[in-house]
Amino acid sequence: MSVAEALEQIRRGTEEILVESELVERLESGRPLRVKAGFDPTAPDLHLGHTVLINKLRTFQDLGHEVLFLIGDFTGMIGDPTGKSATRPPLTRDEVIENARTYEQQIFKILDPEKTLVMFNSSWMNEMDSTGLIQLAAQYTVARMLERDDFAKRYQSGQPIAIHEFLYPLIQGYDSVAMKADVELGGTDQKFNLLVGRELQKHYGQKPQVVITVPILEGLDGVQKMSKSLGNYIGIDEPPDEMFGKIMSISDDLMWRWFELLSFRPLSEIEKLRQEVAEGRNPRDVKFLLGEEIVARFHSPEAARKARENFIARFQKGAMPDEMPEVTLTAGPDGLPIANLLREAGLVQSTSEALRMIRQGAVRLDGERISDTKLRLPAGETHVFQVGKRRFAKVGLT
Repeated sequence: MSVAEALEQIRRGTEEILVESELVERLESGRPLRVKAGFDPTAPDLHLGHTVLINKLRTFQDLGHEVLFLIGDFTGMIGDPTGKSATRPPLTRDEVIENARTYEQQIFKILDPEKTLVMFNSSWMNEMDSTGLIQLAAQYTVARMLERDDFAKRYQSGQPIAIHEFLYPLIQGYDSVAMKADVELGGTDQKFNLLVGRELQKHYGQKPQVVITVPILEGLDGVQKMSKSLGNYIGIDEPPDEMFGKIMSISDDLMWRWFELLSFRPLSEIEKLRQEVAEGRNPRDVKFLLGEEIVARFHSPEAARKARENFIARFQKGAMPDEMPEVTLTAGPDGLPIANLLREAGLVQSTSEALRMIRQGAVRLDGERISDTKLRLPAGETHVFQVGKRRFAKVGLT
């Protein structure tokens, strides 16, 4: 693969590459790069939000590079202050060790074990004496630390900032020195810390790492970042049925964001799916594809297929009557507009009523709420339509 082709794959789903010309230079060298990403084991389970970054690590592995998966067992006991409005309570050593163990088990659902080196920053930080820590702290001023947005806000609002919190970005940066990282990946909220790594590598006589930031994945609510504490997450160890059902619950708009950041499908294929939906394909069917892909990744293709079948069967059994009118309608070459379908099936009195009911969220197709008033249904399909709580019809399209 050419450098240009490799760079195109690396760019996908990234927010920023600092500095891209330096990355190109390293890729052109032809040697395998040391690609670092750090995770503090603050909770026992990884979720799909974490996998945005882990997927990018896998991209580097597929391009022939080595991944340094850093488990921050030392920094985890400090507590990452990023984005926090108050000092984060540190974890105990036992909590960190237990959580780290589960991380090691989970990451290889995505990463290639043969190209992954799992490291713990306690292995060098426990060896650093107080003199070394003071020398490390001397590399950054308080003014530079207060350039970080969350520190600045807390300082201006009179919220306390503990001294040990200033040590966190310094130690994260020193990890890059100890690991001799060529590239470090992190979320956009980690940009300050990643850049500290570049500066410290210069101080210690190393070539500064390339920094790559990836977007923060929105959770099930489509608003807040995916987080276990907010309850809007999907854990990568969750059972197939639960994982699939949660994916089906996300909005149609959020679905495209998840395709971009979580799917391994080519971007051209995702754009084709988006165009098909714009032309009338049911977004639920496309969401099925996303659900099956993700469940298959963490379980198996068979588990994904079964989860889809169970999802459909569970809804139909729980929410639909055993008997309902069956209607056959002609769709035509361009498909049948949803408003016309509902009127011709006898579920509404007029197309204007159909449009109003769709806008009110009172229309469902095979159990999933419809929001697109311009939806067209193609010939050759059969679906169950529901309007309100009591009006059902099974419609076959020819």
